Amino acid sequence: MREVLAQAAFQLFLERGFEQTTVDDIVARAGVGRRSFFRYFPSKEDAVFPDHERCLADMTAFLAEAGDAEPVDAVSDAARLVLRMYSADPEFSVQRYRLTREVPGLRTYELSVVRRYEQTLAGYLRGRYGTSDDGALRAEVIAASVVAAHNNGLRTWLRSGGEGDAEAAVDHALGMVRRVWGSGASGGAAAPPAEGDVVVMVAAKGAPMWRVVQQVEAAIGQGRPPRTA
Repeated sequence: MREVLAQAAFQLFLERGFEQTTVDDIVARAGVGRRSFFRYFPSKEDAVFPDHERCLADMTAFLAEAGDAEPVDAVSDAARLVLRMYSADPEFSVQRYRLTREVPGLRTYELSVVRRYEQTLAGYLRGRYGTSDDGALRAEVIAASVVAAHNNGLRTWLRSGGEGDAEAAVDHALGMVRRVWGSGASGGAAAPPAEGDVVVMVAAKGAPMWRVVQQVEAAIGQGRPPRTA
């Protein structure tokens, strides 16, 4: 019934527009009563994103079973569950993306969903990094980085109309996060340069980590060490 209602709602949103479609219109199309709709969806907005609750549950279960996996690898793999949800039905995902871009209320709702994913990842990372002074901060920064990287790759694919390799785009974006924050990095620095090159980084005491990372990445990309004091 949840899928029937979601399908009816989305068809009407595409035909009439989101604002012009009422809950009464949706239940009439689905052939059920209003109580059935609100049993599954608190609002019209929820009917646009019927699969996120299940994906959040899957992500939570995945992380609970991650064991001693490298933390950044674990949250990166967990983020890929969202990608697989979208890529399972490219046509629907592209249509939903376009609808969301047109309706401000849906964009706001989508941001709240994204935040829930980020909080799920951060909660797992806090548990892995313990109670050290920077553990909570590290967890929040890495979770935000994973979500931002994942969404960059996913939305690139959605904007293309579902053309190309969505997984490759997301893997490329997540690869940057893993190089910066994964176990192979030192204190959040970028991945080591090519064999035979050495980069020595000197930063002012108290310099923000994002600036240090930016300078190291620039040095590796340009083939010369950053000039900083």
